[in-house]
Amino acid sequence: MHKAAYKTKQQDLLFSYLREMQGKHFTAEDVRAHFESKNISIGIATIYRQLEKFVSEGKIQKYFIDDHSAACFEYAGENCKSNAQHFHLKCEVCGRLIHLECEELNELGGHLQVEHGFVLNPLRTVFYGVCTDCAAKNKKDKNEDNK
Repeated sequence: MHKAAYKTKQQDLLFSYLREMQGKHFTAEDVRAHFESKNISIGIATIYRQLEKFVSEGKIQKYFIDDHSAACFEYAGENCKSNAQHFHLKCEVCGRLIHLECEELNELGGHLQVEHGFVLNPLRTVFYGVCTDCAAKNKKDKNEDNK
């Protein structure tokens, strides 16, 4: 009976963290590091198990950005629609993953389907490039080099 209460406490702690991360992407390793930094012991297997449970319950979404990166997750809020279409941008400099909802990209999906008979999977569609922060830093670094 004590073990069940412990699991419930872990679930509550984990779900509380997910709510704090609303709208941000995170990996199971990010979750583990967060709790480790607070001296809270939750094993990585438990974290994976709970994340998968939350995915199956529709509380969080799971993304596979590429074959070489760990799966990432997102808690989109209490009104999360697991079938909401959106895309991702990934910065090739800092690795940041940006959630993107854009009507123009939905139009692209429609074009691909009608004109090319191809159905785009927005959960696995990632556009690679450089984020605003890294682009600004790069521009600043180049300006300083020219002085």
